[in-house]
Amino acid sequence: MGCALRIAWDDGLTAYNFGSDHPLAPIRVELTMALARGLGVFDSPGISFAPVEPADDALLELVHDPGYIAAVKQAGTTLHPDDAYGLGTTDNPVFPHMHDAAALISGASVAAARAVWNGEAEHGANIAGGLHHSMRKNAWGFCVYNDAALAIAWLLEQGAKRVAYVDVDVHHGDGVQSMFYDDPRVLTISLHESPLTLFPGTGRPGEIGGPRAEGYSANVALPAGTNDASWLRAFHAVVPPLLREFQPEVLVTQQGCDTHVLDPLANLLLSVDGQRRTYSALHELAKETAGGRWVILGGGGYELVQVVPRAWTHLLAEASGHPLDPGLATPEEWQRFVKERTGETAPLRMTDCRSPDYTPFEDGFDPDDPVDRAIQATRRAVFPCHGIDPML
Repeated sequence: MGCALRIAWDDGLTAYNFGSDHPLAPIRVELTMALARGLGVFDSPGISFAPVEPADDALLELVHDPGYIAAVKQAGTTLHPDDAYGLGTTDNPVFPHMHDAAALISGASVAAARAVWNGEAEHGANIAGGLHHSMRKNAWGFCVYNDAALAIAWLLEQGAKRVAYVDVDVHHGDGVQSMFYDDPRVLTISLHESPLTLFPGTGRPGEIGGPRAEGYSANVALPAGTNDASWLRAFHAVVPPLLREFQPEVLVTQQGCDTHVLDPLANLLLSVDGQRRTYSALHELAKETAGGRWVILGGGGYELVQVVPRAWTHLLAEASGHPLDPGLATPEEWQRFVKERTGETAPLRMTDCRSPDYTPFEDGFDPDDPVDRAIQATRRAVFPCHGIDPML
């Protein structure tokens, strides 16, 4: 094994930019890399950087229709909308060289997967990735090309027989689910805010996979207001049992941090500390169920200064095998950089001063608790397909 963590990085990954008024701003990635660098995360032994090449058309066609790829190229050249492909909407405005920027992100996610599959690193990361909404023939939810689905499809092309995808973004991972809905080689698990209150309106517990893959899509639809303890209870009630049964060759995770209480686009109440507990759990599950092979992608996160840089710096540090003390102060140089780039005051510490813990679901089901009802709905829908008793 070459190293513990291979990070796919190129400065061009910040060119995926829908404009200054759009919530998905590339500054979040820039600030994350600067904070991780300032805290010495990249100096940890076993970290290396992978060169990134844009995904070519043949690679993109593993998950996207050729006509759609052509439309993205055209829209990024003419800057004219194309309603037939979802290009030019409020969520997905066209911008110059859109294809090039999106293809580079897709290439970076495949580079992270390649490093893991080829044994160059245990873990591979592309924090600019995780664009999990785009569909085979259209842009959707801030996502032009679905790099997460592409990384999975590439792994299957290399001969992987079982790939697990765990999505902890506050929004349902609908694009990835759609592309593998009838493929039992891919287990998709998404924990997200209920479709009753949040985009994209999918991800109900009854969405369990197509006729040839029943039980290979699992959705935990959590009520608005879910906090750290309830979220962690739901995660541990569903994700570990399914991964242990499935035994993936590679674990791919989408690490959207828009579950945070400060996120302006959603309604969950997690802290950076609760999110950090999730990163540790996924790291351990990668070791336990996938031989350590873990592909880590970014995702949503719209509190650009207070949340995303701290969350994803903790994520990279965890993946490096050298997690950070949450009580660490953020570097003064980084604080100045934040002020210069955004005009905002940076967070002073790497913690929200929370000590999240949870009571395991197995200790008892509370029918009056909406989170417990969501957990039980998922377990009843999916667990029997895998021979797991949903009541245990």
